[in-house]
Amino acid sequence: MTTVMLVHGAWHRSKTWEKLEAELHALGYGTHAPALPSAGERPTAGMHDDAAVVAQELASIEGPVVLLGHSYGGMPITEAAAGARNVERLIYLAAYMPDEGQSLFDIEGRPTPDDVSGVLPLSSGARTSFYSDLPDAEAEQAMSTLVDQTVRSFAEKVGAVAWRDIPSTYVVPEDDQAISPALQQKMAAQAAEIRRLPSGHSPFLSQPRVLAALIDEIACQRPAVPHRALPGACTSG
Repeated sequence: MTTVMLVHGAWHRSKTWEKLEAELHALGYGTHAPALPSAGERPTAGMHDDAAVVAQELASIEGPVVLLGHSYGGMPITEAAAGARNVERLIYLAAYMPDEGQSLFDIEGRPTPDDVSGVLPLSSGARTSFYSDLPDAEAEQAMSTLVDQTVRSFAEKVGAVAWRDIPSTYVVPEDDQAISPALQQKMAAQAAEIRRLPSGHSPFLSQPRVLAALIDEIACQRPAVPHRALPGACTSG
């Protein structure tokens, strides 16, 4: 069985994947959703700590893994998967896709603060940035689950780059309001292929079934077919 490991973005926790996990299970995939220590209540961990957690979790999984990082989650998966023998494909979902020696601040073109202790303030526009295509009630529920995120996680630089050796796909949500389309296009150019979704920044909440089908297409290297019938998990053409 192929396992899809889902690595969440900044300010989020692993419960954000529950809808998508259910859809992937229905397609015959196993899932794994580690909690990154840079996000939580009074967190102190950085990006390297997150990558170490992801690497440890990868090592515990038998069989092939498709490793997906969302938003900030693209940073630790890039480092963690370097040298991993069971990762068959990397998926960057509206994610930061760093090169060696880059931090998230570097990619954004923002200066690194002199003091990288403490946590990052959540933008006042987070509801629109993260959940632009969710109904108000669902967006409010999602907002209520957000936690603190460390400055260190955005400041630490990636030391190894898995996408140079492992096939990668960049998924661009066409209505994303969190990461600029121009920046996503620039990062996506580094990937082996680019896919697109008519969604906002968090399609795992707004379109979990559609996203699961797309992950299945990517994992099985099927051509994109709108409304393709299930079952998935590379059991049919």
